[in-house]
Amino acid sequence: METVFDDLASAIREPRRDAWSPFRAFALDFAGKLIMGLAIGLGVGLGMAIAG
Repeated sequence: METVFDDLASAIREPRRDAWSPFRAFALDFAGKLIMGLAIGLGVGLGMAIAG
């Protein structure tokens, strides 16, 4: 029974890092910036279209 608690304690103690973690963080950051730029560009384009 104590081995179950040892396994749980070791799983909680330190998060696992794999080789893809830095790439995943970069990809998520890049995707967020890309979507934000697209949203701003569409907003400016729509505003200019409405303004005439």
